[in-house]
Amino acid sequence: MKQPELGRKIFELRKAKRLTQEELVEKCNISIRTIQRIEAGEVTPRDYTIKTILAALNYDLDQISNDIDESKKGSSNRLRKFFLIEGDQSDDYYIKHMNVAWVFGICYTILRFIEGVAEYSRFFEELIFSDFTYSIIKVGIVVTFVLFQRGFIIIGTLIEDHLLKMISSVFIGISILVFGFDLVSILSDSIDLELVIFVYAISYGVVGMIYGYSLTRLPTSLGEMPKIAGFLEIIAALFSLSVILSFIGPFILIPAELLEIMIIYKAVEMIRMKEKTNSSHSLGSNVIS
Repeated sequence: MKQPELGRKIFELRKAKRLTQEELVEKCNISIRTIQRIEAGEVTPRDYTIKTILAALNYDLDQISNDIDESKKGSSNRLRKFFLIEGDQSDDYYIKHMNVAWVFGICYTILRFIEGVAEYSRFFEELIFSDFTYSIIKVGIVVTFVLFQRGFIIIGTLIEDHLLKMISSVFIGISILVFGFDLVSILSDSIDLELVIFVYAISYGVVGMIYGYSLTRLPTSLGEMPKIAGFLEIIAALFSLSVILSFIGPFILIPAELLEIMIIYKAVEMIRMKEKTNSSHSLGSNVIS
């Protein structure tokens, strides 16, 4: 039985019984200092002590072990659900999270512009940002990109487009790894900037091609924006794969990302329209089709 989970569970059980620590001491005859240290997670008590406390709380040792295991699984499941969204959520859930996506998409686009200025100055060794500021910009880009790209995971869930869900998730993972590599290069002189550029160019080129293709497959109800954005992503990815001409890619991505923000926003409006008309109880492909 490990701490601090045990201490938190005993604290919750005691509060559920509306007992003070002093009242629990009277029931189990364990010193108040021991109770305090257990609940604080400072010590791991013997089995006898745990059983005595739990008996006073009318709780079983095996049951608390199961509860703690389920709690750990719940944390893992919450993280999984954050990226692999299930298709049985309420309309309000999708509206809320997709609004977050397009708002952070705007933030991401702004940060990308700042990053471009920083990258240019870094490449020509005319630094205008400190390493700390540059690192903060990179972290901000990763966070905003994850929340932005999550909007397309949701869209993929709604229309049951497994390719879009998969490539958006892969895009997030690759971006975290590449930007992490970039951060290490900032803090370490052992990694050349040219190597970072090469890794980014190749990884984005491969993933960007598939991502762009997946956008072109989005339903016609979203208009021509997905097709245009998808083709721009593919063109940018081709420039990126060339490595030598990879610097052109970011300029092409600017209109592509703006269109992607508009795609998510339009999807939100379509869900709201569905809510108003009450045409169905589930979201799915009946809304975005």
